[in-house]
Amino acid sequence: MNKITGKVWCFGDNIDTDLIIAARYLNSSDPHHLAKYVMEDADGSFASKVQPGDIIVAGENFGCGSSREHAPIALKAAGVAAVIAPTFARIFYRNAFNMGLPIFELEEASQIKEGDLISVDLDKGTIENIDKEKTYSFSPIPPFMQELLADGGLMNFAKKEAHNG
Repeated sequence: MNKITGKVWCFGDNIDTDLIIAARYLNSSDPHHLAKYVMEDADGSFASKVQPGDIIVAGENFGCGSSREHAPIALKAAGVAAVIAPTFARIFYRNAFNMGLPIFELEEASQIKEGDLISVDLDKGTIENIDKEKTYSFSPIPPFMQELLADGGLMNFAKKEAHNG
């Protein structure tokens, strides 16, 4: 899983966890149920349009608000392969990796537009906008966090470690 390629969906600054998955849907922790309502209050048709492998590119402070783990779970279950933003709320950042959702901090995220085809190379620390023939660099993800993502999140990683230990 060292490369992620997908179509971009754009959202603005301060997309909070309630916009990612509204509190009214938190009576379920079933990922498939949550996926039906992901981003509903930001874009009512997003859940029906997003395709597996698509990538969200957002503005500053993505994932702010409450510390609900449902937010990265819903995104991942809806098929979102990664989220790119200049900054993330710290608790969302941690929850995303714990749930196995790759996220990347990119200062120039606003240069990527909705519908662009992009490719993220985790090993090189690059994001290539294939449509615009432009490449951006981000700080590579530490090997341990790449391992969390490869295992599908912290729980799967822990199970693997317990089994191997």
